[in-house]
Amino acid sequence: MASTVVTGANYVMDVFDDPYNKRIRIDDIKGNFSEAIAKAEELAVNSGAEKLIVKGRKEQFVQLLEKGYQYEAMIDRFFLGSDCYFCCKYFNNNRRNSDSFVSEDEIVKDVQLLERNFLLNSPPEEYKLIFIQKEEVELLATLYQQVFKLYPTPLHDPAYILKTLDEGTIYVAFMKGNQVVSAASAEINDFYKNAELTDCATLPEHRQYGFMKILLTKLEEKLVARGIFCAYSIARAQSFGMNAALHQLSYRYRGRLTNNCYIFDKIENMNMWVKDLSQ
Repeated sequence: MASTVVTGANYVMDVFDDPYNKRIRIDDIKGNFSEAIAKAEELAVNSGAEKLIVKGRKEQFVQLLEKGYQYEAMIDRFFLGSDCYFCCKYFNNNRRNSDSFVSEDEIVKDVQLLERNFLLNSPPEEYKLIFIQKEEVELLATLYQQVFKLYPTPLHDPAYILKTLDEGTIYVAFMKGNQVVSAASAEINDFYKNAELTDCATLPEHRQYGFMKILLTKLEEKLVARGIFCAYSIARAQSFGMNAALHQLSYRYRGRLTNNCYIFDKIENMNMWVKDLSQ
């Protein structure tokens, strides 16, 4: 995985090359849009990517449709208050097709029927909430190794977690004794003033206490204190519990990214949820 800036004679674009998930993501385009898109598609074909994701600005949305891209999800106020549209082009039919889309629509429908519950549980006294420091990085990696057989980023590696910690990612967790049993993170974009709440994991035997809602709320408090009000989370479309937790915390459903990444044991669809923390 690598982020690079690609420049042409009259455009600049931020490119995230993700060979593990067989995709390329364009995080922003400035300048001549048509020439930048042509270059993005060239990069995708040359790298063998199966999916090209463009995070387009509102004023670029119609141009993306004209060029054959399909809308999949959006994030309100992502670009310093301007909306972001995830539009995709596929280079492989199997990557485009999904047999679980209809059943995942039912999950979203059932989740949205739930009454919003803002009450947070009080976990048993033996559980301690902490913000992860360098000393707990290996314990955190162990949690991710236990929960996820596959994951879109190398969270199994303590060195990778340490690198993201140094780059400003905030990790919050519950510990029981010397074991991290539940965790989540906020990946902060200080330039565009948004944050992705991600890396949510709880060991199965500790899932009855509602830890995730507590952890996400703690991360939201940190973001608001830093003047960041655009928060979003990308949840496994097949996970009723994670989608329900986001709904109950007032996140709004904004679409589904088809065959987006490898997680647990296969490639999966991912639901986009968005929240304005200033409300």
